Amino acid sequence: MNDTRLKGLIISQSSVFFASSLIFPYYILFIKNVGSSFAQFGLSYGLFGLSSALLHPVIGRFSPLIDHRLFLVVNAWGMASVLLLFPHVGSISQVYAIQLLLGMFGAFQKHGEKIMIAEFTDGAERGMKIGNYHFWTSIFSAVAIMAGGYLADYFTIHFIFYMSSALYFGSGLVVMRINSNKSILVKKDKGYEMSTEK
Repeated sequence: MNDTRLKGLIISQSSVFFASSLIFPYYILFIKNVGSSFAQFGLSYGLFGLSSALLHPVIGRFSPLIDHRLFLVVNAWGMASVLLLFPHVGSISQVYAIQLLLGMFGAFQKHGEKIMIAEFTDGAERGMKIGNYHFWTSIFSAVAIMAGGYLADYFTIHFIFYMSSALYFGSGLVVMRINSNKSILVKKDKGYEMSTEK
């Protein structure tokens, strides 16, 4: 069962890494071109990191109450929606707002990815399984970066953003098909403890 679930996670997150790597070079250029200075460029990236950092403790607090697939679904469908807006952004304030959203969605992805890898791997083969996971996601990232240049020669940058949006959306659908034990908090006489239900 764990192998099947891990394969689903690999497929979904390989799609995510492919989509993010596909747009990354153009995303950087896009942010720089909208802004008028390196200070604005730095601030936009800082907002991304800050929003992600501030959300992590909140996610961790509520993590035991939530089906962990939800973190990856929120990231996938949230990113799919934001990428549809990117081609229409024309001001630095809109870039700042999008950077805040991207940081938050990134926090959901990091938390969900790591906690589900921990759930789906155990025993002596854990290291090998995690290695395989990172192998495939890294391969898809590398292929996307190389493919992005060729796609830009034949299609518009807007098309690449829309294509990445579709990949993110598809990733969310794959995550929804992964069987997962829902983590819940069960009240006991002296506080709460972890339990699971299928």
